[in-house]
Amino acid sequence: MAQTAIKYVSDNKGKVQSVIVPIDLWHEIESAKETAYLFKSPVMKKRLLDAKKRKKGVPMETVRASLGI
Repeated sequence: MAQTAIKYVSDNKGKVQSVIVPIDLWHEIESAKETAYLFKSPVMKKRLLDAKKRKKGVPMETVRASLGI
């Protein structure tokens, strides 16, 4: 990942109160948190790892047809 411009917001005493992060980094953080949460369940962990190993997907048209959209 490229260098990110994280900004720290301090109060008048110099104590950091908050952080501003680029949205792409925020999405990465949230995705990692969600994956970690899902990995707490052995069943979900197996499903995610199995899905990652799959080489074939389902064509979008097939999905749309099965959902009726």
